[in-house]
Amino acid sequence: MTNTLQRIVIVGGGAGGLELATRLGHKLGKKGKAEILLIDRSRTHIWKPLLHEVATGSLDSDLDGVVYSVHAVKHGYQFMLGEFCDLNTQAQTITLAECFDHEGKLLLPQREISYDKLVLAIGAVSNDFNTPGVKAHCHFLDTHKQAQEFHNELLDNFTRMHQSDDKAALNIAIVGAGATGVELSAELYHVAELLKSYGLGKMTKDKLKISLIEAGPRILPALPERLSAAARKELSLLGVEVMENTRISEATQAGFVTSEGKLIKADMMLWAAGVKAPDVLTHIEGIALNRANQILVNPQLQMQGTDNVFVLGDCCGFMQENGQWVPPRAQSAHQMAQLLEYNIPALLTGKPLKSYHYHDHGSLVNLSRYSTVGSLMGNLSKNSMFIEGKIARLMYISLYRMHQLAIHGYARSFALFIAERLLKAVRPRMKLH
Repeated sequence: MTNTLQRIVIVGGGAGGLELATRLGHKLGKKGKAEILLIDRSRTHIWKPLLHEVATGSLDSDLDGVVYSVHAVKHGYQFMLGEFCDLNTQAQTITLAECFDHEGKLLLPQREISYDKLVLAIGAVSNDFNTPGVKAHCHFLDTHKQAQEFHNELLDNFTRMHQSDDKAALNIAIVGAGATGVELSAELYHVAELLKSYGLGKMTKDKLKISLIEAGPRILPALPERLSAAARKELSLLGVEVMENTRISEATQAGFVTSEGKLIKADMMLWAAGVKAPDVLTHIEGIALNRANQILVNPQLQMQGTDNVFVLGDCCGFMQENGQWVPPRAQSAHQMAQLLEYNIPALLTGKPLKSYHYHDHGSLVNLSRYSTVGSLMGNLSKNSMFIEGKIARLMYISLYRMHQLAIHGYARSFALFIAERLLKAVRPRMKLH
């Protein structure tokens, strides 16, 4: 009989993956009961609902990000840099792709990592539906790196318009009027207002033209209609051109082409329509997927066909009793992480596992400093409670604070809050580099 520690590998350090690594690190890793290994393709964690703020410069990821390797030492788990590319459930190994440095030189070769228990938490990406030209001409906001690329081009355009005699507006077209598209639209107007304070006074919000394009009949289609109407009204007041019932057939260098052949001109284009789990899953044998590439799981969040692989977050395909899939939201990932904090140790000790039940606590959409709208309670009540203004803004901020509590604990979260207050007094409100 061997005393070798069980290795629990978590692939993906998003909201759910990092929370689970932290919880298991405290419960098992620090106590020497198991080896906890977190693998991610990035060195730092940014809460995904805040990526639109990284893209506009409202959030400085260098200051607000969580460095995995440092966090791991403090919370009882190990961190490994790598990108998941294959899974062998028979051999109980995962494969990590080759890793290259910023100059394109090989940093790490392809590697195989063994596991005793595996958690796949690789998130989701925007679905371009194979629309011609999208990959070549559009930005995405699925990763920290993509958000930074958008930010760099945005700053270049702001600088160009400020230092030239060009009177034309800066046209930014966003496809997909879910939470990301709506929140980004409002945040762009906010940073345009800030430019005057930082020496770019010629680039005003009057020179900013944003087109928000939605294929469906209304923006925020997954949220209550009253919330959608409130957000649409606020965006229209800001100057956003909301284009509903508009399908895109092609993206070109000049802009988006609609299914009716109309060109929507754009200097910058962003695609935020549709969500799917990463395509790497479609190339792995033996994994059952739904139409959104999500991995099908049983009620205990175990991948169908194996007891040792769990799935968490946006890549998890969990069918509820009402026939609907659990939506890819931060609250879903948080609830799944809480369940797996119990189920994985239970599996190690032979205890019965618990089943997952999704609880919809409502939705909140933040329109920068202009407004916040949302619905609370969700399916906990027959009628959702609609909120907006300062109360909704407070609730929105509290979601991020809850995430900080889950990964840092009370003492460090409070210290971070104080530090943020102090830094706001001395640093620019917009990142300009």
